[in-house]
Amino acid sequence: MARVPDLDPSIADRLSFDDRGLVAAIVQQHDTGEVLMLGWMDAEALRRTLTEGRVTFWSRSREEYWRKGDTSGHAQLVRSVAADCDGDALLVRVHQVGAACHTGDRTCFDAGDLGATVGPEAP
Repeated sequence: MARVPDLDPSIADRLSFDDRGLVAAIVQQHDTGEVLMLGWMDAEALRRTLTEGRVTFWSRSREEYWRKGDTSGHAQLVRSVAADCDGDALLVRVHQVGAACHTGDRTCFDAGDLGATVGPEAP
């Protein structure tokens, strides 16, 4: 993948972007651990997120950058960004202002439990 000149090479080298140049970004409320949403970032969206203090995503459907809250006012203020051990996912901890989901809900993960079988208790 071609590097974005402004993304620190030491950061880019730690990541495994997919064939579209994207990496999954899991967004979590920094103080409660609540998982808010999943978005996608390319190197430029990540650079913006790391340097601007607000979360920027790449929209796969609109093929453009978007920053949470620019039109809704429901901003995501960056507290930290970490890569997973394989470099194919990011954990973005934020202070969420308003709803995280485009439906107006606090989180995108409240659409109902899928009824998975609960595993046994750990020994």
